[in-house]
Amino acid sequence: MAHHEHEPGVAGPHVAVVHHPGKADRRRLEPLLREAEAAHGWAPARWYPTAAHDGGAEAAAAAAAGGPAVVLVAGGDGTVRVTATALRGTGIPVALAPSGTGNLLARNLGLPLADLRSSVATAFAGVDRAVDLAVARLEREDGGRTTHRFVVMAGIGLDASMAANTDAALKRRIGWAAYVDPIARSILGDAQLFLHYRIDGGRARSVRAHTVIVGNCGTLTAGLLLMPRAEVDDGLLDVALFRPRSAAAWARIGSRLSLGGPLRTTRAGRWLLRVVPAPGGLHFAQARRFDVRFRTGQTIQLDGDDFGAVVAARLTVEPGALIVRMPADGARLPREPRRGGARERRDRTRLARRGRGYPGDPPRARSQP
Repeated sequence: MAHHEHEPGVAGPHVAVVHHPGKADRRRLEPLLREAEAAHGWAPARWYPTAAHDGGAEAAAAAAAGGPAVVLVAGGDGTVRVTATALRGTGIPVALAPSGTGNLLARNLGLPLADLRSSVATAFAGVDRAVDLAVARLEREDGGRTTHRFVVMAGIGLDASMAANTDAALKRRIGWAAYVDPIARSILGDAQLFLHYRIDGGRARSVRAHTVIVGNCGTLTAGLLLMPRAEVDDGLLDVALFRPRSAAAWARIGSRLSLGGPLRTTRAGRWLLRVVPAPGGLHFAQARRFDVRFRTGQTIQLDGDDFGAVVAARLTVEPGALIVRMPADGARLPREPRRGGARERRDRTRLARRGRGYPGDPPRARSQP
């Protein structure tokens, strides 16, 4: 059973804190929580430390079972992922106190990354936003099948290798340049995957690629914007296939990713990201369901965690399955209007349903037996 701490017999709503003991600074967090509890008349927080053997799944389940008013996650992307899984469909909101190296969901939602006081204030007095969860149904080489949920991205191929082997501190300091070494090894070794895939049950396609990424969000570590059209609450997954054929093509992709983050912060930049085609070797699509099969076992990562080798995967989306507590002063800001407005959004959804994806998507393959 997960160990947790609280004061018995104290009535009122409470915060459940799912925290990673090796990442979260409990000594800084506790006084901030006590201050907010006194101000709002809440009962003392209950603490649920994560354990290494299950990545925090038991602690997250225990926190949800305790009937909290909100669950505050103080940990990295893995702790956020298991807590989101435990809270799926419960209606209990999750608040984030980012404490890892990537903090990908917080980055994609525009939450502060190094402001515990703001994180605590949001947990007590923020407003709620429904976001999507992604589901990965994985098939192993021995025929075994497992199901997992994630909140940001799944990556197979080079992306999974980079997630496992690229130094996190280096990624944080120098961004895209941290990936030069693993990309160079991929180019020199011609480490491509041969895969068959289907979008929303459509016709099968066959393609060679260095990596495939399926995202609920669009921004990577170090602010690298991979999928400009990804929205965390649009009911769609965004798919990116990396198929560069040279070091120069990789460099163009790297430039696009590095510039995407800063460009997205301005109206003119967002317009450029919409109208400028993706560089050659980078192809996009959108889907509610993405099925992929490989000739040989390939490593998959979910929100940066290694989930081993798979020969096939089905990735789907659960719209609005998770409630995230957002800062009250920014949670309800309208999205930036898209070129074409509602009509363009309907057109994009229709294309996704038909499996046609974005402009520049690789040509359809013949159906596979």
